[in-house]
Amino acid sequence: MAELKNCMFPDELLYHVAFNVWIRKNDDGTLYLGMTDIAQSMAGNIIHCRPKKVGRNVKAGKSVATVESGKWVGPVKTPLSGEIVAANNDVENDATILNRSPYNQGWIVRLLPNSYDEDSTELVSGEDAISGFDAYMAEKDMGECVHCEGFEG
Repeated sequence: MAELKNCMFPDELLYHVAFNVWIRKNDDGTLYLGMTDIAQSMAGNIIHCRPKKVGRNVKAGKSVATVESGKWVGPVKTPLSGEIVAANNDVENDATILNRSPYNQGWIVRLLPNSYDEDSTELVSGEDAISGFDAYMAEKDMGECVHCEGFEG
């Protein structure tokens, strides 16, 4: 797992830096999508997450969920167009999961993309992700990620 300023980035995931989301490819062609460690740190204590409905078609750059914290309300955007085939009811019932487990239990939706071509997206991994997020954090004047008690990367 890569780390940048106390922010964790699991190696097996792909990241969209501008949207501050991660995706995990599944063998069945679907993708799990969630907020990065940076996103949960910037949001602070997350109090509500409302994923879009299963069966909904979403376009790249559009919201798959709305997240609310004590200091922020905003969209979680998808880097790929597709159909939402599952929504994580656990994060809808207990949004603090997004703070405690952004990469494991904290997935938000499972998406069946219309098409998937890694080379044509803005998804990055490894050093490209680290350098992209380093620049993002500098632009936002962000220090280190803050983890709540019981955090699991």
